[in-house]
Amino acid sequence: MFKSLTTRIIVTTITLLVGGIFMFATFNVRHQQSQLIESARESAELLLHTVESSIYNTMHLGNVQDVSTILSMVGQHNQLVGVRIFHPQGVILRSSNASEVGRAVNANDYNLYQTPKNYGIFDLPPYGDVLSMVKPIYNEPVCHTCHGSKARVIGILNINYSLKRTQAQMLEASRIFIASSVAITLFLAVTILFILHNFVKKPLDRMIEKMSQVEKGDLNVRIDYHRNDEIGRLIDSFNSMVDRLDAAKTELEQFHFQQLEQADRLASIGEMAAGIAHEIKNPLAGISAALSIIRDDITVADPRNAILGEVLQQVQRLDKTVNDLLFFGKPSLPELTCIDINYILETTCKFASQHRSVMNIKKEINLAPDLPPVYADGKQMQQVFLNLILNAFQAMAGGGTLTITTGTVMRQGREYVSIDVADTGSGIPPQVLEKIFTPFFTTKAQGTGLGLPICCKLIKLHDGDIRVSSDDRHGTIFTVELPACNTHEIDSLRREDET
Repeated sequence: MFKSLTTRIIVTTITLLVGGIFMFATFNVRHQQSQLIESARESAELLLHTVESSIYNTMHLGNVQDVSTILSMVGQHNQLVGVRIFHPQGVILRSSNASEVGRAVNANDYNLYQTPKNYGIFDLPPYGDVLSMVKPIYNEPVCHTCHGSKARVIGILNINYSLKRTQAQMLEASRIFIASSVAITLFLAVTILFILHNFVKKPLDRMIEKMSQVEKGDLNVRIDYHRNDEIGRLIDSFNSMVDRLDAAKTELEQFHFQQLEQADRLASIGEMAAGIAHEIKNPLAGISAALSIIRDDITVADPRNAILGEVLQQVQRLDKTVNDLLFFGKPSLPELTCIDINYILETTCKFASQHRSVMNIKKEINLAPDLPPVYADGKQMQQVFLNLILNAFQAMAGGGTLTITTGTVMRQGREYVSIDVADTGSGIPPQVLEKIFTPFFTTKAQGTGLGLPICCKLIKLHDGDIRVSSDDRHGTIFTVELPACNTHEIDSLRREDET
């Protein structure tokens, strides 16, 4: 349930709302209670001053007996439960209740007299909570006739003001405020729930439903939403994204269809080229043999000898082209075994050094010692590196440095042997670099455009990788990575040899 974002927002909002209103209600109720208590205290204090003034007037006239009458009359007030005058020693001298005269005053009232505070709230059975107030009656000169001049306080006026009505008012006010707070809370909670459900949850649910349809491949879904808020902008972005996905899907389908057509055409061309190559290869062999016999019968000084040599050279070039076509159309599967790639490179480099374009080229061979063997076909690897080295020689027609470097790298938890073939030629232009592994693409006058594609295909057959980087300042580097033989493969090969 609480995994839903809108549910969490709704629950959190309502919880904060209820908590805030509860705190406000608690503070307000306590504030009202303190105000009602203060109002009761002011009423009791007013009565206390009234009684005090009446007593002073009566005593000034010398009518001491009228004090009890005044206390009895005041004690009839419906909020007062007792009015008395007690001695500083705690004995009641005058009271609205004649039966308590001569008794000890209530301990709470006497303790109140002993403190600086002149009022307090106590539980006085059977009246419940009462507000008690005390006020000393000081011995003024007019009182010396009856009380002498020694005592500073001749009595303490004390009233007990009932808080029943005040507590009833507090209870009623609390009930009204709590009820109104609950009603406001419920109203706000329902309103917030309605707003969040209609303006947040429903649009999001619709978006989730539409996104599920998009995930299943239906790119015709759209969401209609006409409010210019955050949800509206989110839905606009969703509709725009689906539009772009639909356009991209259409474009990819068209591109895929074109690729399939092109692949079909290339397959047809490949089959035709292979058939033509087979038809051409045998006549070329016969032509080459016949020309060689005719050339042997002609002296070296004969001008026809040079012409026949040129014709033989062109026949050999045609034969190489036919062989490349046949190999690219259907390369032979590699005979994999663990071979020493350093040895293959050294042998290939020596063989390539006999080429006539190697005169002004310096060779740097940096072969890593203790290099692990490579799981590959030695003859096919020699063909790959011979092609790369001869290409490097041709790129440095004016001289340069050929650098061959070997090492190891780790790819996805497996060890690979890395071979770099670098030249210091003029580099390969960027527009050409991205097409060098495309079949039949060449920049050479007499090239077939199959050398590097064949190299790439052979490396892929070995589960390896070939990359190239080039610029006009540092030349070109071809990097070949081949899987190294692990212990399990070596043991398997040994068992195969034994059997």
